[in-house]
Formats: sequence, C-alpha cells, structure tokens
Amino acid sequence: MTTGRVVRRGAALGLGALWWWAVVRLLLAPGAGAVEGAVAAGGWGLSLLPVHCMPKARAEGALAEGRWRRAWRMSTVRRFTDGE
Repeated sequence: MTTGRVVRRGAALGLGALWWWAVVRLLLAPGAGAVEGAVAAGGWGLSLLPVHCMPKARAEGALAEGRWRRAWRMSTVRRFTDGE
C-alpha cells in the first residue's frame, strides 16, 4: 500500500470518527452546542458532493470542448439561411 493511500484512509477514518462524535454528542449530551452542530452539518453537507468525478476527457460520453458553441452557431446559421 502506498503512503498516499494510507494517509487518505487515515484522514477519512479520523474525520469520520470526528463526525460521529459530534452527532452522538448532539443526541446525548445536554450541553452540546454550535461546534458539534457545525461539524455534523458540515460532514453531512460534504456527503452531498459528487466526489466520484473524473476528468471530462476520460468520462464516457463526454462532449468535446466547444461542441455546444458550434451547435448553437450552426443552428443560427441555418435559421437565417432557411428564410425565417
């Protein structure tokens, strides 16, 4: 296993433990406050991000750069040459 992979897994484990600590403290401790709420809300918000992305050039079905501009330009040209 590479060092980078170990560091990433360690960071994920540590941040996951921190998030669970905040959630459990919000549910069980009467003195829980803004810090625990911010950690819990921030972790939940991060879970909504699309983190499994890849570069557009490698994505299956990806559109070439400038494809939409060319399509709009061509439709404009056709529209005016068709007599509309």
